[in-house]
Amino acid sequence: MSTPNSERKIHAIGLDVGGTKIAGGLVAFPAGRVLARRVIPTGAERGGEVVLQDTLRLAEELLHEAAGLQLKVSGIGVGVAELVDLKGQVTSGQTIRWEGLPVQERFSSLAPTIVESDVRAAALAEALLGSGKSFELFAYVTVGTGISYSLVQAGRPYAGARGNALVLSSSPLTTTCTHCGALLRPVLEEFASGPALVARYNNQAANKAERAQEVLAAAESSDSAAVDVVKTAGESLGVSVAFLINTLDPQAVIVGGGLGLAGGLYWNSFVNSVRQHIWADTSRDLPILEAQLGTDAGLIGAAATILGREHPDLLPGCCGTSRESP
Repeated sequence: MSTPNSERKIHAIGLDVGGTKIAGGLVAFPAGRVLARRVIPTGAERGGEVVLQDTLRLAEELLHEAAGLQLKVSGIGVGVAELVDLKGQVTSGQTIRWEGLPVQERFSSLAPTIVESDVRAAALAEALLGSGKSFELFAYVTVGTGISYSLVQAGRPYAGARGNALVLSSSPLTTTCTHCGALLRPVLEEFASGPALVARYNNQAANKAERAQEVLAAAESSDSAAVDVVKTAGESLGVSVAFLINTLDPQAVIVGGGLGLAGGLYWNSFVNSVRQHIWADTSRDLPILEAQLGTDAGLIGAAATILGREHPDLLPGCCGTSRESP
């Protein structure tokens, strides 16, 4: 007799490779429960090969832990904070310099593997198990070391023709100042991301910050420089997300990432700015929600990419994928 879907337990390894940290987990489905978790610093400045070796060791540790629990692992999902094409190849090297490296092949020596962009992995998790479950069409935005987005329809994160449909804040908005005539090339990611908050605050304040959380805390303590940096960052992000809404017309916006989930002045400034810059009256009150899975969305979603290929019937709305490991 076959086991009902509600009783089946599928296990996969999820790896979320970000600019600051690499989070890995052994994830049990259909609940998306993280049975074991590891977090290590990325140290991207050391080079792509070193980061890849660290991530492979992390996967090996989690596979060993699964074996100790006598659990069969269906595969490894790797979400990386770079562009990833439809074949699972990393095609950019802005932070994690895996462009040109055989990433999927290296992980496939351990278990069947799918490589995906981190934002699409997190969006998949929210579609299946989080704040996106009740929406047919939503935009997922992640804010942390970088800022990216994914459009999700019927549980399927949209990748585009080349896997590049995630860039939200990396391109400059070239314009001329109407007062002085200077050519301006503002880049949102250099203004509203976590590292941008630190850099902008340190340009104004006597006490230097090392992490975005310190700037946020200073703002909550009414530090005028921090208040200005955090408020204007949230407002600027809101303009870009409102542009997404005006262009894509989603039912909702779901926000994740370490900074996206920070709350407080950043969140309030962001939400107010979004609503001010939405053009259509009928869109202005759309839900703007925090990611329900929090900072685990990336690793859970990376693991869920394996479900899409190996067990597409297990979770309602699971997108499936045609990517195959070598």
